[in-house]
Amino acid sequence: MTNKQAVDTRIDAGWIVPVEPDGVALPDHSLLIRAGRIVALLPWAQADAEYQAAQRHRLPDHVLIPGLVNLHTHAAMTLLRGYADDLPLMTWLQEHIWPAEKRWLSPEFVYDGSRLACLEMLKGGITCFNDMYFFPEATVQAATEARQRIAAGILVIDFPSNYAADLDGYLQKGLALRDAMREHPLVSFCFAPHAPYSTSDRTLEKVLTYAKQLDLAIHIHIHETHDEIHQSISQYGVRPLERLRHLGLLGPEFIGVHAVHLLNEEIDLLAEHNCHIAHCPTSNLKLASGVAPKSALLAKNINVGIGTDGSASNNRLDCWREMHLAALLAKGMSGKPEIVPAHTALRMATLNGARALGLDDRIGSLEVGKQADLVAVDLSGPHTQPCYDPISHLVYSAGRQEVSHVWIAGQEVVRDKICLTLDQAEILSRAHHWQKKLSG
Repeated sequence: MTNKQAVDTRIDAGWIVPVEPDGVALPDHSLLIRAGRIVALLPWAQADAEYQAAQRHRLPDHVLIPGLVNLHTHAAMTLLRGYADDLPLMTWLQEHIWPAEKRWLSPEFVYDGSRLACLEMLKGGITCFNDMYFFPEATVQAATEARQRIAAGILVIDFPSNYAADLDGYLQKGLALRDAMREHPLVSFCFAPHAPYSTSDRTLEKVLTYAKQLDLAIHIHIHETHDEIHQSISQYGVRPLERLRHLGLLGPEFIGVHAVHLLNEEIDLLAEHNCHIAHCPTSNLKLASGVAPKSALLAKNINVGIGTDGSASNNRLDCWREMHLAALLAKGMSGKPEIVPAHTALRMATLNGARALGLDDRIGSLEVGKQADLVAVDLSGPHTQPCYDPISHLVYSAGRQEVSHVWIAGQEVVRDKICLTLDQAEILSRAHHWQKKLSG
């Protein structure tokens, strides 16, 4: 009799959707985990014959997918959820958000807001998020306590804040955090200059120098509104993307957030430089910024991932809704129902985001050797039955309420819809504390 191979965890699912290869749904399959990594995907009977698991999860009504990657958010802004709604971007920022941040921003605010964000995201199947905000050390602390994967932004902006007084202060603090946490298995970093309208040429040139030295991505808002573009033309004589090209920022380490208003030649420019785009459809619609030209971007093989933006402008950290909207908006805007099919939308929310962050060798798909960042989605409910195609249901029928279990690097962090790594009652109590402060 052949000895069975020992593994830490076995998950038996009704379907496994590995994302890579595209469009595949494996019925009645098991996923095996050892030391935090995927060691096999096999039919149930074969797993019975070949493996012995220390822990086994039987989820016959579920589909198992890679953890979702939120390619752009401001986690701590959960504490500003609903604080100022139904306003255009610059009015929202200049008259409401920035004054509130000037008064209340602190490590405590960011930590409490980030813990609330981590709780929301984990329960919604988001296992990795790319963040851009002040006091990133507080967000990293919240994420590591939650055992959630984070790409932490080294924020740079050309005005003083409660976090830093000037460019050197932003860089010194961000780089010190990166040096302190660079060996943590769930923490990575990128530079996060806020936007072309809030960073000077000197600032962007300095960011680029550091980014090249440290081999880090550059994560920046770009072409979100018409006003931003008009301001750039008035101040610099060119549109923002052309200014960034001239400064040398465009390349395979560039993550442009929003990219709503693009000319055809700008789409060609992004493709030529192998740039990535973080598509945030809900935020763009809510702020009346517009709709990004997804079908044109994808037609040029530009890597497009999914982002939620922050809770102050969304108001949910919900990649399921973003997937759904990404697919429907592309169809509606192009007049082509075959544009952004369900498997493409799912890839945008998983592997594409991982690729933009340089993490696609570790996460984003369920492949042997990769980290076991996994989400189990219950398809037994009335609105997901009958199930002819689980990938279709993931994008068009299911939502974050169907997420039942979540694993990150093989460790279970959500079980039966309960987060195991965070104290929900305490986090909600702190959210109410801040609500009273900001309402007072």
